[in-house]
Amino acid sequence: MALIWLIATLLAIALLGFGLGRRQVLARAGGDRRRLHSLPHYYGANVFIYALVPALLVLAAWLLLQPLWVGGQVAGALDPAVRAAAPSESLLMAEVRRTAAGLEQAVASGALSAEVARDRSADPEALAEAISAAGGVVTGTLNEGVLRAAQDYSSATARGQGAMVWVVLALALAGAFLGLRNAHPEHRARSTVESAVRALLVGAASIAILTTLGIVLSLVFNTVEFFRLYPAADFFFGTNWAPSFSGRGGSSDLGVLPLLWGTFYISLVALAVAIPIGLFAAIYLSEYATPRVRAIAKPALEVLAGIPTIVYGLFALLTVGPLLMTIFGPDGAGIMQAGTAVMTAGLVMGIMLIPFVSSLSDDIINAVPQSLRDGSYGLGATRSETIKKVVLPAALPGIVGAILLAASRAIGETMIVVLGAGAAARLSLNPFDAMTTVTAKIVSQLTGDADFASPEALVAFALGMTLFVITLGLNIFALYIVRKYREQYD
Repeated sequence: MALIWLIATLLAIALLGFGLGRRQVLARAGGDRRRLHSLPHYYGANVFIYALVPALLVLAAWLLLQPLWVGGQVAGALDPAVRAAAPSESLLMAEVRRTAAGLEQAVASGALSAEVARDRSADPEALAEAISAAGGVVTGTLNEGVLRAAQDYSSATARGQGAMVWVVLALALAGAFLGLRNAHPEHRARSTVESAVRALLVGAASIAILTTLGIVLSLVFNTVEFFRLYPAADFFFGTNWAPSFSGRGGSSDLGVLPLLWGTFYISLVALAVAIPIGLFAAIYLSEYATPRVRAIAKPALEVLAGIPTIVYGLFALLTVGPLLMTIFGPDGAGIMQAGTAVMTAGLVMGIMLIPFVSSLSDDIINAVPQSLRDGSYGLGATRSETIKKVVLPAALPGIVGAILLAASRAIGETMIVVLGAGAAARLSLNPFDAMTTVTAKIVSQLTGDADFASPEALVAFALGMTLFVITLGLNIFALYIVRKYREQYD
C-alpha cells in the first residue's frame, strides 16, 4: 500500500471513531448532556486521538528506523572483497541504496519485471541499462556485489513495508477500540484532548530546533566522510582549487583558501557600499525626515529587501558589469578584462544589503531615549552635534550588530556571485578580477549527477560546514551585541 493511501486509511478510521465515540457517549448518557463530564465532541476527539496518534508515531518511527536496520543487515552480508574495493562503507551503502532505488524505478516504469529485478543470476550490465532507461542513477560500472546487495536491500525494504502496513492498521484499530471503551459519561475526555493539544504545540515549537539539528548532523556526517578521503590540512590550507572528476579525485586540489578569500573580498566590497548608504539613510529617516516623508521613504527603501536575488544577479550581469567595462575596461582604464568581477558582484550585493543596514539601524536609533537628545539640546548642542556626539555613540552597539547581520547575509549569498563575479578561484587583490565564493562552488559541485563516492561531491558538505560555522559565529556575535544594547535601554 502506498504511503498516502495508508495515511488516508488511518484518517478514515480516526474520523469513523470520532463519530462513533460521540454517538456512543450520548447513548450511554441517555441523550442528556448534563450527565457528561465533558462536551460530546471531546469524547469523539478522544477516540480520534487514540486511533490516529499512536499509529502515526509508529509509522514515523518505522520509516526512520527501517532504512537503518535494513542497511545494517545488508552491510553485514556484503562480500568482503566488495567492501575492500570501496573507498568507505558508507559510500558503498549509498551506492547500494541508489541501485535499489533504480531497480524499483525500473520496475515501476515497466522497464523491468519484478521477477527479473529480483533474479540473482541477472546480468548486471543489462540491469544497469534498464535502470538508466528508467531515469535512475547508476554510479560507474554496476558490479555484481553491489547489484546483489541492492536486490537484498530492495527485498528487505518491501517486506518491511508490508509488515509496517499491517502493524500500523492494527494499532489504529486497537486505539479506536480503546477510545470507544473510554467513551462513558464519567471519563475526563477534555483533559485527554487538552493534553494532546499541548503536546502538539510542543511538537510544533520543536520543529525548528529539530530541523536545525538535522541540517547540522547531515553536514557533520558528510564532512567527516570527506575528510576520510581528503586530507584536512590540504583542504584548510591549500591555495589551489582545481577539482577533477577523473580517477575519483586522484588529481584534485581542493584548497578552500581561494574560495574563502573571494567570499570575504566580495562581502567587504558589498559592506563598503551598504554601510555608509544604509547608515546615512537611517540617520535621515530617524532624525531629519518629517513623518510624511518617513512614511513614504522607509517602505520604498525596504522594497529592495523583497527583490529576488536572481533579479539582482541579472542586474549585475546585464547592467552593472557592462557599465563598469565602459569605465575600467579596454576602452577605459584598461584594468578590467570582463564584466564579471569582484566589483560587479560587490556593488550589486551592497545595494541588496542597504535595507538590512538602514532598517535595523533606523529602529536602533529610534530606540535611543529622547531624554538624551533633550539633554544635549539643553546644553546648547546643534542637531548634527547631538547626532554625532550623543545618538550614534549610544546606538553604536546596535548598529554594529546590524552590520554583522548584514555581513552574514552577504557571506551566504549565491546568485549574485554566480552571475556577477565569475567562477575563477584565485587569490588576488585586484577588485576587477573575476573570483568566486564558497556558496558558488557548493552549487557547481552538486550540479548534475553527483558521484558521492568521490571527494569532489563530498567537498560541498565540507564547504557548507565551513560556511555554517562562519555565519553562525557572526550571528551569535551580532545577537549578543544587540541584546546587550537592548538591555541597556529597556
